[in-house]
Amino acid sequence: MSSRTAYKGTRRRLVLAFDIGTTYSGISYSVLDPGQVPQIKGVTRFPAHEQISGASKIPTIIYYDRQGKVRAVGAEATREGIYEAAEDGNWIKAEWFKLHLRSKVGAGKNIAEQIPPLPLNKTVVEVFADFLVYLLECASSYIQDTHANGPDLWNSVKSDIDFVLSHPNGWEGKEQAEMRKAAVMAKLIPDTAAGHARVSFVTEGEASLHFAVQNGVLSSAMQNGEGIVIVDAGGGTVDVSSYTSNAKESYEEIAAPQCHFHGSVFVSIHARVFLEAFLEDSTFIDDLDHIIRCFDKTTKPRFRNADEPQYIKFGSTRDNDPQYNIRFGQLKLSGSDVAQFFEPSIKCIVNAVQEQRKTSHHKISHVVLVGGFAASDWLFNSVFNPLQKLGLNVVRPENHVNKAVSDGAISFYLDHFVRTRVSKVTYGSFCATQYDSSNPEHRARSADLITFNSGALMVNHYFAIILPKNTQVSETKEFRYSFHRESKEKTGFKSVESPVWCYRGENTEPKWKDIDTTNYSQLCNIVTDLSYLPLTPMTNPSGQTFYRVHYDIVLLFGLTEMKAQVAWKDKGVEKKGPAKIVYDPDVVRDDPQ
Repeated sequence: MSSRTAYKGTRRRLVLAFDIGTTYSGISYSVLDPGQVPQIKGVTRFPAHEQISGASKIPTIIYYDRQGKVRAVGAEATREGIYEAAEDGNWIKAEWFKLHLRSKVGAGKNIAEQIPPLPLNKTVVEVFADFLVYLLECASSYIQDTHANGPDLWNSVKSDIDFVLSHPNGWEGKEQAEMRKAAVMAKLIPDTAAGHARVSFVTEGEASLHFAVQNGVLSSAMQNGEGIVIVDAGGGTVDVSSYTSNAKESYEEIAAPQCHFHGSVFVSIHARVFLEAFLEDSTFIDDLDHIIRCFDKTTKPRFRNADEPQYIKFGSTRDNDPQYNIRFGQLKLSGSDVAQFFEPSIKCIVNAVQEQRKTSHHKISHVVLVGGFAASDWLFNSVFNPLQKLGLNVVRPENHVNKAVSDGAISFYLDHFVRTRVSKVTYGSFCATQYDSSNPEHRARSADLITFNSGALMVNHYFAIILPKNTQVSETKEFRYSFHRESKEKTGFKSVESPVWCYRGENTEPKWKDIDTTNYSQLCNIVTDLSYLPLTPMTNPSGQTFYRVHYDIVLLFGLTEMKAQVAWKDKGVEKKGPAKIVYDPDVVRDDPQ
């Protein structure tokens, strides 16, 4: 357990963590009172869920009517009679919508066919915003109902709440920008710099580490200075992160975090593919959606033995079709078939842990499984055996495996244990480099030669690496790349874009855009106003005047969200100014100019 200190602020604050999962979502919070040690609490009562005391999660589902108006959310969307109401009203169900926010260049680029489409005319940001509105209402009701002087407490903090939003390891700045846009749309925060600063992000892997530290899961392992892999197996993604403790209550990431689309919904997707083929000519094929829902609720979480037949109870005793193994409303499957539905997820976890061991900057001895999917005994045991044979100690915390992320997100805000992180990809920028006629790589790219205003001959499309993949980065470490820009007009420096690119391939020293081209993608643009920098007037060989400015783009990669600045020298003294990071939501550019 951590030794958290008293809150040093001068007025009361509220921090809310929203864990919007693919299938289930949760809320944790902390009231920060001056002089008091903050506590982490969870919202455990939700509308239409009142009968389940202590329920820490609600389904991530929204029903919309044909006009696009929200009709039912969360637990309300699964209450009895909702299917009839939805059918009568012609409502549209939005579920697994989180997966639509995924990076289109990462691991999930090929899953579009497998996930339900978004409701008509709704963007994923709009659906996210609607769900955030609902979560804020739930938090507000719960805090007002359960705290002494609840309404007064809520009114004193409601206009200045800090929010922590968790997301899969594979998401980057672009996805964070979309989530922040949803928070603005949901009126959680105003669309100002101060408003934006009230939202912070944490990966699900890092939130899970904080949860594990808080719950004492890691104490013995970490005291020996050994590395630990956290596997957060959720509804949509399996997030894998590795850490070690380098001092009291300070942790460092020791391998590039991973994100795989092999969460529990993919077990259901495999089941659906199998049953669609199996029941193709049966009269019960029309009940497939209902059969899968029943599989999800009972068969999947209870599955423990591949040698025993498994049953999906979906109908009444009058439902029979012996030819398709359906008797008395139950569909019988062989255990080995059900085991096959889990197999890709099991393989993925075992391989991911081995990969973390291989690339880690530190010896790894322990694996901790958290997340709703980790509650499956079949998954746990199937992962436990091969990993134990590799000499790893595999544990699954007893308490609240599915509350790990939202509680951990509050701990991230309060305790901030991780000070060093590992880069997942190689970051760089495409630029022009001085032409060297003796360099065969330069000669081979004669079609890419350009002449600057100064008359210098340059080779374009050279990849200047800012940060190599799998590098440990402290939160304060600056990464710089130096530019000089030339323009015939002073106005050419007003709004200068410097694109940041990622290389996601296997090449350890990527250099040129034309080699392994498909593995480059643009991450963002750093936009800076350089017009107030010292501009040097110069004359080129043709006698024309042009201006040149020298500057550095400074990037901080060691935080949970990338930050940027611009730096320059003025009479020998370094100065720094703001730089804006712009993520273009609709474009993944792959043609650097």
